[in-house]
Parts: sequence; C-alpha cells; structure tokens
Amino acid sequence: MKTTTTIIDPRLVSAHQKDRCEGALARGAEGRHLMNDELKLKYLKAALVTIGIFFIAGIYLMMMWVWPSGWAWTPKQPEYEQMIMGMYATLGVFLIRAAKAPLANASLIWFTIWSSIVHGGVMFVQAIVDETEWANLLGDVPALFLVAIILWYLMPKGAPAS
Repeated sequence: MKTTTTIIDPRLVSAHQKDRCEGALARGAEGRHLMNDELKLKYLKAALVTIGIFFIAGIYLMMMWVWPSGWAWTPKQPEYEQMIMGMYATLGVFLIRAAKAPLANASLIWFTIWSSIVHGGVMFVQAIVDETEWANLLGDVPALFLVAIILWYLMPKGAPAS
C-alpha cells in the first residue's frame, strides 16, 4: 500500500487541528475507524437523551393529543394505554441515564433495539390484519423501527450486550 505525505504550512493550522492531525497520523488507517466510533458515541449519547425524552413525554402526547389514530389502538383501552405509557416512560428515564456511559449500559441499549423491533413487528402484523389500525402503519410502527435503526447504527461495533 502506497502512502503519501502532504506538507501543510504550520502557520495555516490551529494548535487543535495540529493535535488532531498528528493523532490521526499516529493511528494510521485504524484511527479513522476510531474517530468514526468516537463520533458515533457522541451521537449515540444525544440519541439516547432524545429518545428517552420522547419515551417519557412524546408517547403520551402522540397517543392522547397529537395523533391518536396513528399511536393508539382501537377500541380505546385506558388500562392498556396507561401500561404502555408507564413502561415507555420508565425505559425513557433509563435511556437518559444510559447516555452518561452508553458502553456501560450496552445491555439496556440492545434491549431497546430488539424490543423495538419485536414490538414494531407484532404491531405491523396486527395493523395489516385489522384495517381499523392501518393508521398505525404510519405512526407508532415505523417510529419503533426508526428507534431500533438509529440505536443499532450508532452502537459501536463489538459493544458487548452483557
């Protein structure tokens, strides 16, 4: 593999940029992967907080006020709705807490990914079968798959699920 060296006038580069460039050169090709993981970890933290806040407040707002036909199921079942909102609000609190140390909370994040896939998959089948629930195919069903995709993409590869 042929490597090339580019000479940059040091007067045009800030101290911070110099440190970053020297660090990247020292790490070589593997450094680009590490920088990618560092950036993903930064976005993962933001995603965990955002998803956590949505789980705490957004699900309630969507089910009760914003778009009940796309987020609640018929017939109206207050007990079911309270249970779902309570479960997701609790998960939201723990996702926000996990944002402080995502790798130490990998199991919780992987649980959120897989439970979102399973929950969304079950609801997808139910919505296909029951035409009164078709609006959910544009509401909570894709939202759960989106949560899973975002967290899956942002989780550093090789992060243990233990």
